[in-house]
Amino acid sequence: MARIKYTSRISTVGDTEPFTTAEEAWLWYARCQIARDDGVRFHLGRGDVARPCEPDDIVREVQRLYRVRVLRRSHLTVLGRFGRQLTPPNPHGGDGQGEAILWDEALDRLTTPLRNKGIVG
Repeated sequence: MARIKYTSRISTVGDTEPFTTAEEAWLWYARCQIARDDGVRFHLGRGDVARPCEPDDIVREVQRLYRVRVLRRSHLTVLGRFGRQLTPPNPHGGDGQGEAILWDEALDRLTTPLRNKGIVG
């Protein structure tokens, strides 16, 4: 019989600051992912502002919304592209109007689940 492993998890529930918007949460996730790709390791509670989640919690919710067909592949493409650029699409600055619409749709659909989890205030 396999032994059950118990691990403790650091909890900073009382002194965390939720994100203002889903866009802010997504761009934070994108910055964290870029830093990870560069070799940075993250530790809970060591940033300037303690957040109520880990970066992976945000992307897991995006993946869940994709699996249940709330988000489409085109939403993921736009989130990924502009996440890597660390800026939302600007239809007046050369980005397409369609990309801005997809960006807004994706973040609108992401807001409620993130709010329910306490990630967005």
